[in-house]
Amino acid sequence: MARADETETEDDIFSPRKNDAFLGHEEAEKTILDAWNSKRMHHAWLLCGPRGVGKATLAYRTARFILSGGGEDGGAGLFGDSPNGLYVNPENPVFRRIAGGGHGDLKVIERKYDEKKKRLQGEITVDSVRTVGNFMSKTSAEGGWRVVIVDAADELNRNAANAILKVLEEPPANALMILVAHHPGRLLPTIRSRCRRLNLGALEEHQVVDLLGRYCPDMDLGDRDALSGLAEGSVGRALQLHEVGGLELYTELVTLIAALPNADVAGQHKFAERFSAADKDASFATITELLHWWLARMIRFAATGQAPREIVDGELPAMQRMAASQPLDQWLEVWEKINELMGATRGLHLDRKQALLNAFFMLEETMRN
Repeated sequence: MARADETETEDDIFSPRKNDAFLGHEEAEKTILDAWNSKRMHHAWLLCGPRGVGKATLAYRTARFILSGGGEDGGAGLFGDSPNGLYVNPENPVFRRIAGGGHGDLKVIERKYDEKKKRLQGEITVDSVRTVGNFMSKTSAEGGWRVVIVDAADELNRNAANAILKVLEEPPANALMILVAHHPGRLLPTIRSRCRRLNLGALEEHQVVDLLGRYCPDMDLGDRDALSGLAEGSVGRALQLHEVGGLELYTELVTLIAALPNADVAGQHKFAERFSAADKDASFATITELLHWWLARMIRFAATGQAPREIVDGELPAMQRMAASQPLDQWLEVWEKINELMGATRGLHLDRKQALLNAFFMLEETMRN
């Protein structure tokens, strides 16, 4: 379906390059197919929505369809539509070449890997997009279309965005640009205005469960169901959580919170120690996100009285006790302080164990006061 953007490698079987599974966005797929069949294919599409819901998957699905000449049946069935949408069989040579990164008529723009810092660059620079205009204006290597995918367009720096805008202002014939955007509001208004926009929303939980079953067939159904709840409609996030043991981390976190205000000090120290090592960046990022998410759910519950879905046993009673112990404004203040603490810890490379222990202490003290 879609990847967890920060962790994908070229060998990742969940990569949109290699993924033929697509659920939950049939209307968006039909919109693109209808445009193709009507011979009114827009030169640029902007695919918007939360991370991990299938935007990049749809971008590659569209590219494969167009570069194979309109899919398995040329795009249209007997009555002008395709029963398979934009589907292209994984055994199709076009599918295989795109999966391997070797199709001459597809160019992908994304953040580069910084060998020195051993991580992806923070933005897409102009060096990555200088050749886009020339690429799109050339004659297709195979006599058809040329396609550019920008994943993600909201990661373009200003110079790179202006270079993309220049191409959009003078689009060549038989050339298509597909922009993926997690936060379209960050794009230049002139870029947004020159694209046809499609919004992809969060998936239904049962769809995330189904996709996890496809990608991780050995995963227990109960774990798939719990991960779908944690992921909130993003199969990419569910896969990322699975990769770093997110469900286990969440269960332990809830257990420690549920004990408050009678803190399990030894358990807290043992838990926090797991994130101290230098190579635990991904795990620490995950646990801080899960803590932020749990507290946000508790605060929403305190504000609305609407109980959230209980993902692991004991978390709803813990939320009820916490919400009842202090007024909402105090919990909002604690939530902000913990978020600032975790952000500073990650940004300034502070002691992770101590940061987590401080967060537990803040929660405990607030419940006692």
